Amino acid sequence: MSEAYRRFAAGDLALQSGQVLRAASLAYQTYGELGAARDNVILLPSYYTGQHRGYEPMIGPGKVFDTRRFFVVATNLFGNGLSTSPSNAAPGQRGADFPLVTLYDNVACQQRLLAETFGVQRLRLVAGWSMGAAQAFHWGAAFPEHVAAILPWCGAARCSPHNWLFLDGVKSALQADPVYAGGRYTRPPVAGLKAFAHVYCGWAFSQTFFREGLYRELGYDSIAALLGAWEQDHLAWDANDLLAKLATWQQTDLARHPTFYGDFTRALGAIRARAIVMPCRSDLYFPPEDSEREVAAMPDAELRVIESHWGHCAGGPGRNAADMAVIAAAARELLG
Repeated sequence: MSEAYRRFAAGDLALQSGQVLRAASLAYQTYGELGAARDNVILLPSYYTGQHRGYEPMIGPGKVFDTRRFFVVATNLFGNGLSTSPSNAAPGQRGADFPLVTLYDNVACQQRLLAETFGVQRLRLVAGWSMGAAQAFHWGAAFPEHVAAILPWCGAARCSPHNWLFLDGVKSALQADPVYAGGRYTRPPVAGLKAFAHVYCGWAFSQTFFREGLYRELGYDSIAALLGAWEQDHLAWDANDLLAKLATWQQTDLARHPTFYGDFTRALGAIRARAIVMPCRSDLYFPPEDSEREVAAMPDAELRVIESHWGHCAGGPGRNAADMAVIAAAARELLG
């Protein structure tokens, strides 16, 4: 996968919280060629513990997001270490002083990137996994005239009470490390990061995944080996970056936009894009029951459940070929 990426200098961003994210920078990468009519654009917003390159198994000639036909823009969440984050923010906003950034703050900046850098006003598709899925919902609600279709998979339009509680659990595991020091650490809180990874891994897959030893399909001969890989992945992250994105996730609620006055049903009803909403049957974060309620309130939406034992990770780009094929079929349908 390519390590290259580009930056959009967004200046000082007024946030929904009333704070200002100073000298904000949105990291992104593009794939394929923008058509003369600027009407062949797919947007892929990043997911938790992911960056733009995480979608690359799905991008390219003949792949799900076919660069022979489409111009693909993959963006990075604020807080993910590439876009402005606690680890790289302006002085006075680094570390524990980083402000709360919502998904609406993210999509508003993404819209500016597309309009100001590429002259793009309408998207063929906004698609994504997990927090990327949540951003697809937010795009549809905030910019209904700008989006032809959305494909959110293994994600939701708001953080449910149970999902919020899970996230608070992994956050508490990290913060319990005394080295964390309230976010003002002078060295990585290794024990906390490992604890975070252990709790997180247990929720990322289903009970059947572990019972049937499906981790072997990922190349691990034991649960301990899988946990070791998750530890190494999380040790590569800055702890405050992880928690900044987690705060964004916990605050996810489509109704937070001032247009909707806190009315979740009204917010869903504002999405005019053709939508295929794809939860996984065994996802412990975003169960199909939540998606059923969302689809029922959307004007042009269809629910397609991914029947898989891979839990939330059924949606992980490139992880499971069978699940990717189901998602690919929906994407190709929406893209014509």
